[in-house]
Amino acid sequence: MIHVFCVYICNVGDRDDATTRARARTRPRARDASSDRERAMSASRSTFATGATRGIARADARRRRTGTGTGRARTTTTRALFTGLVQGKARVESFENLNDEFARLTLRFPGNALEGISLGASVAVNGTCLTVTAVDGDAASFDLIVETLRATNLGKLIVGSEVNYERSARVGDEIGGHTVSGHVHCTAEIVEVVDSEHNRKVVFETSDRALIKYVLPKGFIAIDGCSLTVGDVDKATGRFNVWLIPETLRVTVFGAKSIGDTVNVEIESQTQVIVDTIERYMTERGL
Repeated sequence: MIHVFCVYICNVGDRDDATTRARARTRPRARDASSDRERAMSASRSTFATGATRGIARADARRRRTGTGTGRARTTTTRALFTGLVQGKARVESFENLNDEFARLTLRFPGNALEGISLGASVAVNGTCLTVTAVDGDAASFDLIVETLRATNLGKLIVGSEVNYERSARVGDEIGGHTVSGHVHCTAEIVEVVDSEHNRKVVFETSDRALIKYVLPKGFIAIDGCSLTVGDVDKATGRFNVWLIPETLRVTVFGAKSIGDTVNVEIESQTQVIVDTIERYMTERGL
């Protein structure tokens, strides 16, 4: 009996060992199959991602291709943002005042200034965001509607006039000035100019005195599209001044501006939000 029992146990043990070895042999194959599936899926995803990336790159390349210089360009949708760093001066080649509510402005730009530009692109002209409607070599045309003619100094341009220009910023560009939208709030008149050896102080009087509360000493302001630092502010008269260095006078139209000329003014947006928020807070609490 003892002998039979031992044999039984040994046989059972042998069967268990055989089962364990069989399972051990099958598990690696299961893992290998799983790994094969994962590698196949990974390769598929990689192939798809590579194809998608190439497709996006081709689409971007197609969008970048334009017909500059032929009078034709591809139409794109852009969201404008400017930095207030004027890139140069453009000259008015034609100004067609079709009626009191619509005009067409054509500007001649310096060489290569319009490289890669598209129909529908945005350009700040004297700080006013305008849409390109036609391109012909180094010339570009823009449509001016009634609000633009009313709120800015562009309606006073004549053939031969010079304007500041800045093309819209792209992702990664340095913002050396401040964020400028190209939405002009009002105009201002130059009422005083004081020159010293290396500086020029210019005093402006705003056409809308209610906006002077947003003009703060040492704050930002955009004048004809140029990001400048405010000097002194006189809220009673609606006047403020800025100081201009020789480089600003050379690159922008300020070098040719004099008493009586008008400029476009864009209030710094964050300053406006802060002032309005504080005023609303104090009003709601009766302060």
